[in-house]
Amino acid sequence: IFVAGHNGMVGSAVVSELKTQGYKNIHVFSKREADLRKDEEVNILFKNITFDVVILCAAKVGGILANDNFKADFIYDNIKIGTNIVKACHDFKVKKLINLGSSCIYPKEAKIPIKEESLLTGLLEPTNEPYAIAKIATLKMCQSFYDQHGDNFYSLMPCNLYGPKDNFDLKSSHVLPALINKVHTAKVENKNNITLWGSGSPLREFLYSKDVAKAIVYCKKNVESEDV
Repeated sequence: IFVAGHNGMVGSAVVSELKTQGYKNIHVFSKREADLRKDEEVNILFKNITFDVVILCAAKVGGILANDNFKADFIYDNIKIGTNIVKACHDFKVKKLINLGSSCIYPKEAKIPIKEESLLTGLLEPTNEPYAIAKIATLKMCQSFYDQHGDNFYSLMPCNLYGPKDNFDLKSSHVLPALINKVHTAKVENKNNITLWGSGSPLREFLYSKDVAKAIVYCKKNVESEDV
């Protein structure tokens, strides 16, 4: 099993859950060992090791500010990672690819609760549109390789995640670690108030990284492309 993105919040939780459930043959690689944005390095990796299962957690991620400030990086890096991994999984006959996406792929004005059928029915949230397009591209690649070649590739779309190894930098973090940072700093500095972004009216749904890891490992064991 190759867990791409093992140093991240989700990837590290997946590796931990796999080990907890008794899996031994787990492969992880640093960016120095294999830059997933470079197809030649990805191909060498897959040529040297036969992977039965690939779990794609690797991505360039960030909160609203980072997505807005580094749009080119977010769309380029994530499209390269997605296309390289999906194509390598096909070329080297990987038995199952589970691609982890994001709920931001759905339209900004999608009806709540969001349904899978809402995908591509409206405009995306502008601040993270480049990231969302990259994630949609990888999802559609998985679907297309299944449709054309019968490859057992599919995608999972979690809601907002939090947990160990999260990013607490206010310049690049997501909403929950940013809130924790602000509240903790206010407590340490003995302040009576904090400033939050937005109107306060949006509703968010959060999922613990270790819980999504359990779901991913469950899917690894029980879900195939034909079931999705």
